Amino acid sequence: MGIFGKIFTWWDGATLGTHWWAKRVGGEHVGTDALGNKYYRKKAKDTGKSTGSYTQNEKRWVIYNGANDASRVPSEWHGWLHGAFDDVPESNLPPAKIWEVDYTPNATGTAQAYRPQGALERGGKRARADGDYEAWSPEG
Repeated sequence: MGIFGKIFTWWDGATLGTHWWAKRVGGEHVGTDALGNKYYRKKAKDTGKSTGSYTQNEKRWVIYNGANDASRVPSEWHGWLHGAFDDVPESNLPPAKIWEVDYTPNATGTAQAYRPQGALERGGKRARADGDYEAWSPEG
């Protein structure tokens, strides 16, 4: 994506304004998840004023690698963003279980979304309802 894309497209990664803001406030890069999303924080000064953050102690934010979709934030980083714990998730994660699968983002609204048989996107054809199905009629 060119310079114009970085200036105007907020839905696909961070804009130049977001990068500039992160540098201006002195954001500290604390980690990157498996999807390439980068996580930052900025400690609040003890001024007694509200910082506008959820925890009031520091601001925490994410710069997405690709589409700006909150479902692309893994659960451990979601907890960190919302102040559930102070340390970065790598230090709080239990060992992976053998039955756990890799994270997949929400596909709703994309070409990879689930489309049941009979959906218009799959041609709108479905099997006839026969067998134990009986149509209702107002006469009885």
